[in-house]
Amino acid sequence: MNVFNPILTDYIKRLLSDNELDRKRMELLDKLSDYIKEKILQEEEVNLIFICTHNSRRSHLAHVWALVASKWYQLKNINFFSGGTEESAFNPRAVAALIRAGFKIENMNSIADHNPHYKLKFSEKEPGIILFSKLYNHKANPKENFAAIMVCSHADENCPFIPGAEKRFSIPYNDPKDFDNTELESEKYDERCFEIAKEMFYVFKKIKLN
Repeated sequence: MNVFNPILTDYIKRLLSDNELDRKRMELLDKLSDYIKEKILQEEEVNLIFICTHNSRRSHLAHVWALVASKWYQLKNINFFSGGTEESAFNPRAVAALIRAGFKIENMNSIADHNPHYKLKFSEKEPGIILFSKLYNHKANPKENFAAIMVCSHADENCPFIPGAEKRFSIPYNDPKDFDNTELESEKYDERCFEIAKEMFYVFKKIKLN
């Protein structure tokens, strides 16, 4: 039984009704789905680290939506992480996009903190997760037996080798940062949030149905 709050449930139902995906994107996503499925069939724990340059926007969005998709389809023994090739901060614009999607997010630090920790919840019945910017090899992340999912082209091109990764996937997304401080800012962050959510649900739906 899914335990998502009503606003988030409506958002998920809306993205599930949108079945349009580019064939080339599906090919990228299918590789990730097949990897996870094979690990599950072998009864092995699955560890996924979503990586972009600053661990600020896209990697957090992918981390969150992959987790939610796995919960929606009631898949177990899958762990989710995110990191960057540099440390910065979880961008407040990306935080705001997730709040608009239906998540409850609390800043656990002072406003002045350069890299605040956020607590994200999608249900009152779940403890929530802590999100903050960190390097992909941060102590909070696994050091081996994980898949590295590169969600930005810069990190993919400039970090060709991820120590400890047993598999690497390139699933890049356009950076909503390009629209910071413009009239299109919220629209473009919401657009990227929805795109990543839809694709993560595609990955985990395929695992559930196959």
